[in-house]
Amino acid sequence: MHHLGVPTSRAASLIVSKEPVWRDPFYNGSVQKERGAVVLRLARSWFRIGSLEILTRSRELDLLRKVLDFVIEEHFTTIQTDDLDKYVALFSTVVNETAHLIAQWMSVGFAHGVGNTDNFSLLSITIDYGPFGFMEAYNPNFVPNTSDDEGRYSIGAQANMGLFNLEKLLEALYPVLNPNQQSWAKHILKGFPQIYQKRFQELFKAKLSLEREEESDDGYLIAFLLKIMEDTGADFSMTFRHLSEVSAQQLHSRSIPEAMWALQDLSDHEYFSEWVNIYLPRLQRAHRSDEVRQHQMRGVNPRYVLRNWMAESAIRKAEKDDFSEVRLLQDVLSRPYVEHPQAEERGYASPPPHWAKGLKVSCSS
Repeated sequence: MHHLGVPTSRAASLIVSKEPVWRDPFYNGSVQKERGAVVLRLARSWFRIGSLEILTRSRELDLLRKVLDFVIEEHFTTIQTDDLDKYVALFSTVVNETAHLIAQWMSVGFAHGVGNTDNFSLLSITIDYGPFGFMEAYNPNFVPNTSDDEGRYSIGAQANMGLFNLEKLLEALYPVLNPNQQSWAKHILKGFPQIYQKRFQELFKAKLSLEREEESDDGYLIAFLLKIMEDTGADFSMTFRHLSEVSAQQLHSRSIPEAMWALQDLSDHEYFSEWVNIYLPRLQRAHRSDEVRQHQMRGVNPRYVLRNWMAESAIRKAEKDDFSEVRLLQDVLSRPYVEHPQAEERGYASPPPHWAKGLKVSCSS
């Protein structure tokens, strides 16, 4: 996530123990013995929306103010500590940055998996990795968490999930706000959908090399593409990557190279030609050469993301004390936009293997 440019906590170390532990990874009564391990993660702060919510619910308002003052002084230095409206300013910043974070998740096809208030950082960084997943076939209902039967935390619900959490943050702040500040904060919260949509559009325009020109139809162009991706089940990451590599002439003549398998899947749609007929003139109006467009798009559309089947393959080897694929993944994913020979050999940019279809994880995976 860090090398994809997404704000995130970082893994500092992973220590494997010889001592076995008993686990029920999918909460289905199938207990199994596994080796224990500890991962150490670092972040600028581990304060969460839930950190404030629990103080308000327990009516510890003096402690709530102390925590808020500490967070502002330590992490939100642009807010003056003697500002009477500092809590509203903090809320406004969190609303804005949360919208930006979720838009970034969407732009790389990342589903967090469990987006409750205790898993949402006040600093708007990605924390608490558990049943997460990078979406393969584009599907707004994609759920990586095996226990999320209702799709509460599906990838397409993440913006609404963020809004819900911000509503809970506002409830937590309510006791330390005066009536005018409460009204002001409510007004700020109403702007969340617009902030999110604006950032979402900016990121996806960049993925299509449209960001330097503002045109009213760009939103339609993006929505049209996502719809035909959904209809065809085209791979999210590789569709955009292949669009980064295909030439305008190849798109115009519909001569998609066989190696561009995700784009070939997309081209099977009855409206693909119609989308291309909108996209190509839009690129021409930007007065940008194919080489410049492709270079820019390859810089924002990764060739590799950590798909669950890749992690599973590395885990199976690691269980036998073979950490070669763990190291390979670490190397490849630190440069996700650059083609890597070993990654190509391993099929990291190829269609997912059949055995990986429907692979999900749990909170304790």
